[in-house]
Amino acid sequence: MKNERTIISTDLAPKALGPYSQGVRSGELVYTAGQVPLNPATGELNSGTIEEQTHQVLRNLGAVLDAAGSSLHHVVKTTVFLADMNDFARMNAVYAGYFSDKPPARSTVQVSKLPLGASIEIECVAVTK
Repeated sequence: MKNERTIISTDLAPKALGPYSQGVRSGELVYTAGQVPLNPATGELNSGTIEEQTHQVLRNLGAVLDAAGSSLHHVVKTTVFLADMNDFARMNAVYAGYFSDKPPARSTVQVSKLPLGASIEIECVAVTK
């Protein structure tokens, strides 16, 4: 069906903190909820460096995408939310390691506050494999 939506859920990424889904697949597209650096095994925030938080967020996104039949290699657009734009260069160095070949389109914005006091949140749109 053209407008069919499939809710994506995996224990390999943090559980939703509210009334939303980890991801939604519609046709060949996967839309993820924003991921903050929560450890899915413990439910605790990774409050380490921006580099450590960025790695955790991208691992979480990868898990949601895998559960949807996609991957980080199939991401077409990301939005990065930073609590402090001064972290941009350090976040970008980690991010580049995940998207070195044919990187997706991206927007990066500074926000006044993120859930649980995180320093970073990333959401994405990907195509299925």
